[in-house]
Amino acid sequence: MNPKLLVIDDDDGVREIIQISLEAVAGWDVLTAASGKEGLAIAQREQPDGIILDVMMPDMDGMETYKQLQANPQTHQIPTILLTAKAKMSEKEQFINLGVAGVITKPFEAINLVAQISKIFQW
Repeated sequence: MNPKLLVIDDDDGVREIIQISLEAVAGWDVLTAASGKEGLAIAQREQPDGIILDVMMPDMDGMETYKQLQANPQTHQIPTILLTAKAKMSEKEQFINLGVAGVITKPFEAINLVAQISKIFQW
């Protein structure tokens, strides 16, 4: 069975690039959400194998979304990769210390995305 991933990002273009890349290259099933709130609902309902979560979003940012995922017994076990434009090593380390599975820096290379995600999730 193919892994099911949830991509939570407020940028339509980024969501589309990630979805197309993962579906076309790896054959993974990809769900998308345009906001943290929508992502929380989908994660609880669909129980994806992993989540790709943008850090910078309006209303509920990625960090708040991640905290709520962790606080919910139905979603706390879902491994999460943060997608961020913040490339400093110290910031990446802060994210890792929060318990995320990994960090992918924007801009990313769509062609390398499957390999990066597979490595982080150890698939």
